[in-house]
Amino acid sequence: MAARGKKQKKAGAGILTKLVILVLLLAVGFQLYRLQGQITEAETNRAQLAAQVAAKQQENAALAKDIENGNDPETLEEIARNELGMVNPGEKVFYDVSN
Repeated sequence: MAARGKKQKKAGAGILTKLVILVLLLAVGFQLYRLQGQITEAETNRAQLAAQVAAKQQENAALAKDIENGNDPETLEEIARNELGMVNPGEKVFYDVSN
């Protein structure tokens, strides 16, 4: 009878071990699923940031060009017209009032 008691304990320990391993596998699977979602979100964020960097680089290049041509009379006139609304003497200005 002593041999039967040991066999029953081994069988119970085997089921408990399998249950613990199953729980651990489920926990690891859940963590992997969450990490995959975080990776996808990070890749999307990286793509958006890369687009923002490219836009800022273009803006910086345009500003550098403006700085290089800052003393050019044509550039100064264009800035005065577009930014400040200035006109040359004798020019007629028409305003769009349809808005």
